[in-house]
Amino acid sequence: MNMQELNELDLSNIGEWPAAIKAILILILMGGIGAAGYFLDIEDQYKALEQVENTEKELRLDFEGKQAKAANLEAYRAQLAEMEESFGAMLRQLPNRTEVADLLVDVSQTGLAAGLEFELFQPQPEVPKDFYAELPIKLRVVGTYHEFGEFVSGLAALPRIVTIHNVQIKPRPNKAGQLIMEATARTYRYLDEAGG
Repeated sequence: MNMQELNELDLSNIGEWPAAIKAILILILMGGIGAAGYFLDIEDQYKALEQVENTEKELRLDFEGKQAKAANLEAYRAQLAEMEESFGAMLRQLPNRTEVADLLVDVSQTGLAAGLEFELFQPQPEVPKDFYAELPIKLRVVGTYHEFGEFVSGLAALPRIVTIHNVQIKPRPNKAGQLIMEATARTYRYLDEAGG
């Protein structure tokens, strides 16, 4: 078949065309119908399928995470109970309002027992925080380096939490071997739900 015969094909009488041309025309029409079907319907279905597959992956990961938590639920409950007990023990180390005066006496007596001479022992106003309040005490004590160490160790051994901040140590004028330590001791008080 040549180009002349292709040009002479009658579009109104396709039934008379040669079999090879009919087969080519059928293949072209099938390809066009297939492409149209893909772009008009199947492409959207592929996009929807891809979204559903991504959702499935996310849900599967979420399920696996929840399953792992469910499998360890008893361990988590035991850990939570242990944390609540530990938190309660820590809260018991914070004095309530009535114990603060006793704690101030304990800090003072710890310093005196270490052999220190107090030049300043000045409780400052309470500083409220989230669930506790800081109670700062400005200190200026005179003693030796070892007495300072004994004092700080004594504070650490108290049944209540006391921390030392802003420590400055300098020699005492006109007294060999004597030092002056200025610091802020902080103790903490638990604020109950009533705000006090």
